[in-house]
Amino acid sequence: MIDLVRAELVKLRTVRGPLVALALVPVVSVGVGALNGLSGRQALDSHSSMLRPDFTAQQAGFDGVQYGMLALIVFGVLAVSGDPLGPALLAVPGRARFHAAKLLAVVVAALPVVAFSVVVSDLVTQVALGPYGKSLGESGVPRALAGAVLFLTSMCVLAAGLTMMAKNALVPLAVLLPLVTVGSQLLTISESSRRVARLLPDRAGARLLAVRPEHGELGLALGGAVLALWVAAAVAGGLAVLRRRDV
Repeated sequence: MIDLVRAELVKLRTVRGPLVALALVPVVSVGVGALNGLSGRQALDSHSSMLRPDFTAQQAGFDGVQYGMLALIVFGVLAVSGDPLGPALLAVPGRARFHAAKLLAVVVAALPVVAFSVVVSDLVTQVALGPYGKSLGESGVPRALAGAVLFLTSMCVLAAGLTMMAKNALVPLAVLLPLVTVGSQLLTISESSRRVARLLPDRAGARLLAVRPEHGELGLALGGAVLALWVAAAVAGGLAVLRRRDV
């Protein structure tokens, strides 16, 4: 299995699309984090009414990585969509092993980039907030940092699993990107749809990076469990489709 994962990592390094998408994760995360920190500092200095009433410096440090997640989803999709299955399965006849190796390679490639992006984005946000910035060691922040790494990596695996199910890059991108950017937020407008929105992977998984519990949202454990179910379903569905494909 280790050799298969290494082979998949070699393939990822030779394809421009996934590399560019992965490189954009820290760029977007840190850039948005810096802008968010500067904007928050100006709003606090001027006592602006535009500042969210629930704004906290600790939670603001995680806003950047939620935008970086968009690039990470694109990476997860491209990492598994551009590989011709025929030659690949000739080299690796066991489809379950091929599927596992491809997803493990996605995790191995994404995890260090995600960890770097999460920590640096939070740090840059706190520096940009100036006198309003908080230490990364504040209560609840270290746990939220670890949760953010788990959340973003899980969303990447979810994207990869859905791509395996869809057999192409277009469908998962057309579903996941609008969902993460506006879809789940629109569903929170009414009380009835808000209950459904809480069970979507991005909303449930976001509980992992919440520094403080929020009223009306799923708790840390339940949010993580819902996200895990989505990821498990995508991985299992991708394997089921792969086993039935004619290549």
